[in-house]
Amino acid sequence: MMVRFILFFILILAVEFYFLQAVKTFSQDFSQNKKQILLWTTYLFAAFSITVALVAIVYPPTKWNVTMRFISSAVFIILICKILGISFLLIDDIIRLFRWIFSLFQSRPIEIAVQTEGISRLKFLSQVAITFTVVPAIGFLYGIVKGAYKYRVHNVKVPSTKIPEEFNGFKIVQLSDIHVGSFMENSHLNDAFDIVIKQNPDLILFTGDLVNNVANETDGYADIFKRLKAPHGVFSVLGNHDYGDYVEWESAQHKKDNLDKLKALQASYGWRLLMNEHVPIEKNGQKIALLGIENWGGSLRFPKYGKMDLAHKDTSEYPYKILMSHDPSHWDKQVQPEYPDVDLTLSGHTHGMQLGIEIPGIKWSPAKWVYKNWAGLYKSGEQFLYVNRGLGFLGYPGRLGIWPEITVIELQRV
Repeated sequence: MMVRFILFFILILAVEFYFLQAVKTFSQDFSQNKKQILLWTTYLFAAFSITVALVAIVYPPTKWNVTMRFISSAVFIILICKILGISFLLIDDIIRLFRWIFSLFQSRPIEIAVQTEGISRLKFLSQVAITFTVVPAIGFLYGIVKGAYKYRVHNVKVPSTKIPEEFNGFKIVQLSDIHVGSFMENSHLNDAFDIVIKQNPDLILFTGDLVNNVANETDGYADIFKRLKAPHGVFSVLGNHDYGDYVEWESAQHKKDNLDKLKALQASYGWRLLMNEHVPIEKNGQKIALLGIENWGGSLRFPKYGKMDLAHKDTSEYPYKILMSHDPSHWDKQVQPEYPDVDLTLSGHTHGMQLGIEIPGIKWSPAKWVYKNWAGLYKSGEQFLYVNRGLGFLGYPGRLGIWPEITVIELQRV
């Protein structure tokens, strides 16, 4: 671990030095005062970035408080943007190096023309480097400060001839991927739940990843989670992060205790955690089935803990079936081919990569390179899948373009 932090520190030094050269070239035609202001700002931020890197080496990130996590995230994002910016200069320098080496073998090496052209090109590339650093950095920082909590309500109508009359217009709020350990303060989650409560749902379903890794992340949030109530209950399933698979535990028993604690906590909130089982949802004598399985990952190397056969057992009496399954790839790999009577599957997991573009006529995210179904409503035959974009965030502590989602699903009898 220490070696990685030292290498990270060396990387920061190299990037800051290279970026400084770009700033010097970029500002060479500025007035003396403007040049000094820009250079000193660059020096100070470089010193700040290096300091944060040193702190990371001496003081492990696992012990950082909210403020330090925010600062380190901002520094890391700006570092990535600087790497993007200076890549143009780096590629040009590599090309010029090879041209210089090649010229050594020529009888008439080009000197003045290359130098004059190089100066003009260097200034242009420095401008490109600054632009490709500043513009993305502003966007990503906005994603941390505002985008992470820019909650959006997605209203979806799911039609079916199999929906009982009493369930026509039945309103379900789906939440997913809260990742409570990533929140800077609990007021943001309170704001999200205010929106949920205003929807007056008949049923609330949470499709996994309550925490990033450990149950203790929920400390201080109990009263907020208990706010979620609906006439037909609040139900949940586990996501891949809820199992603690990404933490080095002292023993297998410690890992089991952590999962048992998370299960008990959800029960204390008034949530019913479905573990490869189903329950009836009844309204005025008519029933539909709600199935919930443990995480079943159909792509990459996500674990397959879910047992669909157990959840589906004895559900033939129900005319309409809703499945809660955290990973949407489960729908393609098992639900569609083996369980065609499952009418609606609700998933999350992808977060829409927390980055993308969603405007009328355009829906794009890097998530599409990993998941066939990554956000929104999908249909195959008479079966539907809805992939929630997630309420929280992980890794990048923000969202840009793919905003945190509260889904309101209305069942429509046709």
